[in-house]
Amino acid sequence: MVKTWAEKEMRNLMRLRAAGIRCPAPLLLRLHVLVMEFIGKAGWAAPRLKDAALSLDKLREGYVEMIMAMRTLYQECKLVHGDLSEYNILYFEGHLYIIDVSQSVDLDHPHALDFLREDCIHVSDFFKKHGIAVMTIRELFDFIVDPNIDDDSVDNYLEEVQQKILARGDVISAEEEIADSVFVQSFIPKTLDHVKNAGEDVQRIMSGKDTGDMYYQTITGLKHALSMANSSQAEAEQYQANGNPINWISAQAAEHPDLPYGDSETGSDESESGSSESEDSSSESNNKQGPTDRKAARKENKKKVKEEKSEARKHKIPKAVKKKKKKLAKAKKYR
Repeated sequence: MVKTWAEKEMRNLMRLRAAGIRCPAPLLLRLHVLVMEFIGKAGWAAPRLKDAALSLDKLREGYVEMIMAMRTLYQECKLVHGDLSEYNILYFEGHLYIIDVSQSVDLDHPHALDFLREDCIHVSDFFKKHGIAVMTIRELFDFIVDPNIDDDSVDNYLEEVQQKILARGDVISAEEEIADSVFVQSFIPKTLDHVKNAGEDVQRIMSGKDTGDMYYQTITGLKHALSMANSSQAEAEQYQANGNPINWISAQAAEHPDLPYGDSETGSDESESGSSESEDSSSESNNKQGPTDRKAARKENKKKVKEEKSEARKHKIPKAVKKKKKKLAKAKKYR
């Protein structure tokens, strides 16, 4: 068991080092013994964060550095520390170093999110106890697990959170404390498969009701998808009010090629036609025809393309025959 534990710690340290997280470098593994880099100077070990006497400015810098390391650990290393606190963080030459990663777990571990939530509680409690204005547990958790915050937008995100913290002040309201307490004790689904009443949740979202207790919306990417859908719907209504729905559809299709726009017939016609000539001819005729004629022309175009593809399939050489011909040609070449 100890040998397995040492191997696990070495693998996890290598993953942290590869992602740029400050931690001891693993040097040698022999059976149950792991030799790693010494964090300290002149034989004196770096102090734990608990024992380091830091100013408020250094603590603020350390808080930002630690939450960024927690996010990198989750997003890039695909790990949750599982025991992150001031006892497993070293302070050395102005930076924080994470140690003791032998118990860290992969994201597919059944209790990974529970461990992450505990890490958020321990880190937030330490810095809050030393007078640093911190995020709520829910805000920190969402920042770590949100897959839609890229490297370019992290700074802007943290600035917005900082403004929110400053506006909130040093004292958290009773409502936020209760919301945090409920969040700490609640079950968090990792995927939509773990959601019991997904249909009801969708109805709540579409009707504009409060979704604060939907803890899975950030981790599953639902929050980002909903914001995109809401903004697209608002733009569509604006374009329709101006009498330009077609311009909106083309603009959105160019900006978000992975999202479907327009009615089902139009979408299926465009996806199945695949012919630039037919699209050009249909667009020219659409400008001259009415809505009924355009729909009939699209159906006719769709039918024509299907017939062409069906005819092409009749004369298509099966893959097995092609492979056989290649093998025979290769055999003749080397005879």
